[in-house]
Amino acid sequence: MTREVVGLALIASLMTAMASVAQRRAAAPAPGEMSFSWRLVGYLLHRPVWFLGIASMILGFVFQVAALRVGSLSLVQPIIATELVIVFGVIAIHDRRRVRIRDWLAAIGMVVGLGAFLALARPTGGHVHSSSSMWLVAGASTAAAAAVLCVGAYLPGRNGARPSAGRKAALLGIAAATGFGFVAAVIKELSSHLSQGPSAVFANWSPYVLLLSGALSMFLASNAFQAGSLAASQPGLTIVDPLVASVLGVVLFGERLNHAPLPLAGEGLALALLVGSVVLLSRSPLVRDEESTGSAPPTPPTAPLATPGHGRHPTRPARVALGSARARVSPYAPHAP
Repeated sequence: MTREVVGLALIASLMTAMASVAQRRAAAPAPGEMSFSWRLVGYLLHRPVWFLGIASMILGFVFQVAALRVGSLSLVQPIIATELVIVFGVIAIHDRRRVRIRDWLAAIGMVVGLGAFLALARPTGGHVHSSSSMWLVAGASTAAAAAVLCVGAYLPGRNGARPSAGRKAALLGIAAATGFGFVAAVIKELSSHLSQGPSAVFANWSPYVLLLSGALSMFLASNAFQAGSLAASQPGLTIVDPLVASVLGVVLFGERLNHAPLPLAGEGLALALLVGSVVLLSRSPLVRDEESTGSAPPTPPTAPLATPGHGRHPTRPARVALGSARARVSPYAPHAP
């Protein structure tokens, strides 16, 4: 049974990684004024690669449902977090010079730290359903957390400076991950009704809440991919999702974690590895805007005008092919909003 769960979750991880890469490629060239606007959705509808991302996400959803039917939230979601390493592999293939050894160590450390924490915590038990009041509290809490993160993404910095692309991408990615963690809990609820047939599924509230929360989470993820680099948005998107799902697994479904002294110490070390890896990755040129390859090109020099009376036309300013800075920037690299 465990092998089946792991296999299904790994396939779901591969599909969600492909979805992230495809959606980033679709959203990266969008104009900055579309940020956090429904116009971004209209823009994406004209990008074929976005539909590839949607198809990959749907396949990931199918395999995630299959895994959650036979496994717990706290087991399935951390396995899906391995998509972070897959995404970094794609970035490395696209531009090997940008991905350094410390980036790999940080990405792997995040996945290992998260996996080790949940392996030591050994979530067990739990029931199939939760009360309506608990679901309302969980939904309101995750919505409030996502809203605070979205506001923080667009708050001006010191001296009224505009928020950086990296900050917006990271915070919007975490907001989307909070939503996806709630989506995973709803999927767990929905999966318990599948064996009862279509009538039982559509008579329940879960498919409708799933559509709404899934659409809002996708909207946040698309804005995160448009705001900055994939390396800035993906870590929070990948890591926070299983953490939120695991918390909801305990709160909603009564899953229990191991609190014995020795495992508890190991859990602390695993969390320290996770936090240290996040800090290491945050200092990478892949994430920091200071080394963005999407900076504006230098102002072209203007040649001096010819002296009047010499029968020559004034010399025109030197031409520089400006083009679109976004078109020349890798979809995986940071860029200005």
